[in-house]
Amino acid sequence: MSLQKHDLVHEFPEHRERIHALKLNDNHFARLFAEYHETDHAVHRIESGAEAATDERLEALKVARLRLKDQLYAMIKADAA
Repeated sequence: MSLQKHDLVHEFPEHRERIHALKLNDNHFARLFAEYHETDHAVHRIESGAEAATDERLEALKVARLRLKDQLYAMIKADAA
């Protein structure tokens, strides 16, 4: 299995500056960004074998990561408008 980076800047490199600005100026975005980062890190630890977890736990984390990414992307797009 290939482990891919899913941090937000790798997911949306074209929005690097906007992500940075939102992290600095929007507390809600910054909180969701931190939660996304923590969730992504937890998924990576499990997938790399550094931490054990059930398949259900891993899937729940992946779903949470996807929901956070969707929310963050919506905020990025709204900021661009």
